Amino acid sequence: MSYNKYSKELKESVVSRILGGEESVSDIGRDTGINLNTLYRWRDNAQRTGLSATTKYKKAENWRTEDKFLVVIETANLNEIEFSEYCRKKGLYPEQVKEWKEACMQANGVSTEKISKVNQELKQEKKANEKLQKELTRKEKALAEAAALLVLGKKANAIWGQDNEED
Repeated sequence: MSYNKYSKELKESVVSRILGGEESVSDIGRDTGINLNTLYRWRDNAQRTGLSATTKYKKAENWRTEDKFLVVIETANLNEIEFSEYCRKKGLYPEQVKEWKEACMQANGVSTEKISKVNQELKQEKKANEKLQKELTRKEKALAEAAALLVLGKKANAIWGQDNEED
């Protein structure tokens, strides 16, 4: 006789949290009071039976990028019939998976373009910074020269006893 300590609903809820990946198993164990070994066993059983964060536990728009990528990889070599069967089993629309596949294929190109654009902007900012530094240096030198002339003028007046007034 098998004794099940936890209800099916509780078990499904906890497994969905574990597979969601947003909380650690130890946090879930602390929160629910369920033994960690039990939680890990539930997780392993769910994964062995094909459940993942991309199954009934989450809406497709809330899936993590890693899970979407996993679906794309899993369906890459399937024919249309196998692909449709896979999608039905996972609760997906084939169009969603095709969109994810296209996004995966475009990901590298977009990254390269973005990196190139950012590098170009960085070069422009560096040039502008160098230009401002040169201007600042020039103005500091002019200010130092003006201050030196002012000090020399005062010293000359003090030495020769000249006032600013003309006789």
